[in-house]
Amino acid sequence: MSTTRTGNANPLVIPPVNPKSVKHPCFNKEASGACGRVHLPVAPKCNIQCNYCNRKYDCVNESRPGVTSAVLKPFQALEYTRQVLDKEPRITVVGIAGPGDPMANPAETLETMRLIHEAYPHMLFCLSSNGLAMPEYVDDLAALGVTHATVTLNTVDPAVGAEIYSWVRDGNVVYRGQAAAELILSRQLASIAALKARGLAVKVNTIVIPGVNDTHIQAVAQKAAELGVDLHNLMALHPTQGTPFGHLAEPTQAQLSALRAEAGSLVPQMTHCRRCRADAVGLLCADRSGELGGVLAACGKLPPQAQDDRPYIAVASRTSVLIDTHLGEAKRFQIWSKGENGGFRLMEERPSPRGCGGPTRWEDLAKLLSDCRAVLVAAAGDAPRKVLVERGLPPVVCTGTIKDALGVAYGCGGVADLQTRSALAAGGSPF
Repeated sequence: MSTTRTGNANPLVIPPVNPKSVKHPCFNKEASGACGRVHLPVAPKCNIQCNYCNRKYDCVNESRPGVTSAVLKPFQALEYTRQVLDKEPRITVVGIAGPGDPMANPAETLETMRLIHEAYPHMLFCLSSNGLAMPEYVDDLAALGVTHATVTLNTVDPAVGAEIYSWVRDGNVVYRGQAAAELILSRQLASIAALKARGLAVKVNTIVIPGVNDTHIQAVAQKAAELGVDLHNLMALHPTQGTPFGHLAEPTQAQLSALRAEAGSLVPQMTHCRRCRADAVGLLCADRSGELGGVLAACGKLPPQAQDDRPYIAVASRTSVLIDTHLGEAKRFQIWSKGENGGFRLMEERPSPRGCGGPTRWEDLAKLLSDCRAVLVAAAGDAPRKVLVERGLPPVVCTGTIKDALGVAYGCGGVADLQTRSALAAGGSPF
């Protein structure tokens, strides 16, 4: 039966727990002592820089988003999930929450979801995102069986957002100040609306930052209620060394309780959050990420189960030395192979398909490079990346010399190792 909360002019009817959330410990507090979660750290790259976040710092005793002791490739994440479920059968939820943003790493995120959903279709699947790149992928998320999503919404006022976000990167364009705040806010609201329209349970996370947005929480809750959000999670700022907000005081429990009481008249409040790490595992009240850290590290070192037997790697380059050309600007692609004495050999150059636009061009490119295990580029847009990944030709964005990149791609970790290294290198400042 529904219950009614009063305390304002428009009492809110609070619906019962969504049936999808019965076994989700974050969305259903009553389940948090019996149902657990495992976070798969497969998304190292982020597309925004928040003034409270430092993802380079990792302490085994610290619990906060953005922290992990290892980054996994999708096939490693599948094996890690298998081993975790053997050791902790109370796990009911598999999630991706970083250490960067899942949708800033769409290829890795979607492939991990596909593998997990095929192996464990009975599991709940959720992810947490800043929302910037999410609108493009909501149909993919729904098709892959994602049941729950969390979107960060720290403010609904771009003037406040300009104080929170240092920069926002959309494709190859970097925004700052109020322009950055307006862009990310529009994407966050669009993400929430699209997720709800597809039947997902949605939680909104709001970081309470004293002196910045702590007087703005009611407005955020009002917008969340208008969008039909299932749960609102007010999280205390974690002052982190090396960040612009590192000097601020952490909000007290009394302050959070007062804010939750006000916002709770508008949207249901989460009161049992543990500010989980990107590699959290176990029950919320009994996290085992430290205990299972060795399993995570071991899985992170697993080699590909089967090396890609395609002999070549394509490179977008104006010379034969550097990876220096955008995928969309490449007029031709160099085709490289591994030499007999451990070196690398330039086999030929193939002209890029022309005379067509949109997905057709990238489908033709995938056919042209069907004997290549990857294409190395200086930059690539999300649309061609998605088409090529689906056709088994992942564009790997990297810089430096061709031979250094080939050395990694043809090594024991394969192209996946190069993807991970490139993503980690791109995780900081865009400059």
